[in-house]
Amino acid sequence: MANNKNIKERVISLYPILAVNFVGTLGFSIVLPFLIFLVTRFGGNAVIYGIMGATYSAFQLIGAPILGKWSDIYGRKKILLLSQLGTLISWFIFLIALYLPRYNLMNMDSSLLGAFTLTLPLIVLFFARALDGITGGNVSVANAYLADITDEDNRSENFGKMAVAANLGFIIGPALAGLLGATSWGETLPVLAALLISVAATLIIIFFLSESKSRPIEKDPEAINIRKVMGQEQKECYKIDCKEEYSIGDILKLKNIFYLLILYFLIFLGFNFFYISFPVHAVKVLRWDLTSIGIFFSFMGLMMVIVQGPILKRASKKYSDFILTTVGSLILAISFIFYIYNVEWLIYIGAALLALGNGLMWSSVLSIISKTADAKYQGTIQGFASSAGSMASIIGLIAGGLLYEQIGGEIFILSAVIIFIVFLMSIKFLSTGISLNS
Repeated sequence: MANNKNIKERVISLYPILAVNFVGTLGFSIVLPFLIFLVTRFGGNAVIYGIMGATYSAFQLIGAPILGKWSDIYGRKKILLLSQLGTLISWFIFLIALYLPRYNLMNMDSSLLGAFTLTLPLIVLFFARALDGITGGNVSVANAYLADITDEDNRSENFGKMAVAANLGFIIGPALAGLLGATSWGETLPVLAALLISVAATLIIIFFLSESKSRPIEKDPEAINIRKVMGQEQKECYKIDCKEEYSIGDILKLKNIFYLLILYFLIFLGFNFFYISFPVHAVKVLRWDLTSIGIFFSFMGLMMVIVQGPILKRASKKYSDFILTTVGSLILAISFIFYIYNVEWLIYIGAALLALGNGLMWSSVLSIISKTADAKYQGTIQGFASSAGSMASIIGLIAGGLLYEQIGGEIFILSAVIIFIVFLMSIKFLSTGISLNS
């Protein structure tokens, strides 16, 4: 009976972290469709758009491992709250940037970077993204939180639920942006909505999220005790863990972690070439407006929810994480090829295949990473994985903006090639019979 009660408590404890993930993604995705319009209005181009995305990733590269370690030491809830407060403040600064005068600081026109003007609002937007990035360990800490409260049998399925929660936000956010952005208030209402959504996420963490991980025991809590003096001490039922922080060297010594971090890096690299290029491509080549971009991202999010909900739930019961990663990465690589054709229905087919491939692959990769080590490493491992993703994002976003200025839509072929390498690496996992036991 006690076991059933524990299982029930663990299932119930999923909902607050799923809500935090949903609300966080909703706040981000509500701004995504019109960010390219905002950057260009303030004087930027594809390169500036890419650098702005890379600014977040660069600062996250610094902050995520620190926040991951702190979550191992001080608990997940406290660090999630710290991260969310950073996001809340950053949206407030973002809102202020909309009302600043367009004061020109520097003009640039070169064959490599293209033509753009650096303005005061752009600088403030950069600062907002940097603040959100340095406190942006919420994803890695949330993944560690989920790993804490999930047993081995349900881990892949629960990471799929986490992805569904995020993708639900990804459906509603762009659609809401299209509606709010079409009013006379322009971009102000969507940004204000993102600010209020961030407030909601903060309140959920404070009032509904239970702590999943307590501070590890650093020393014997009964070092000074009369029972020890009298020779009546009992055998400890705890294990003293003196080491609170783990270096990159400690993490890389864990079996298969280095290989998995490379996979993580390549996945983010391929996605970020696409992520930075498609909105620019949609505006410049496809001539889509804010509503069209919002509909597209909402469709993609809906497809991901379908895949990462019922489809992944059934697939994860029949197939291993390695098989799902392999099949998913192949489908994902093929999906990027559809984007090189400037035909709307082909692009939507590509979006459907992208959702299917990513849905099967990504949750499985997260599940594999979470199974590579003991619980005491989870926050640190997720932090380093997030750093690998941030490094790939920095390279992909900046290089993607530069490459799109040079080769246009052919950059999507590069995304396909990178993810195809992930597919080949996944085959190696299967063919060599790599286990997760460290």
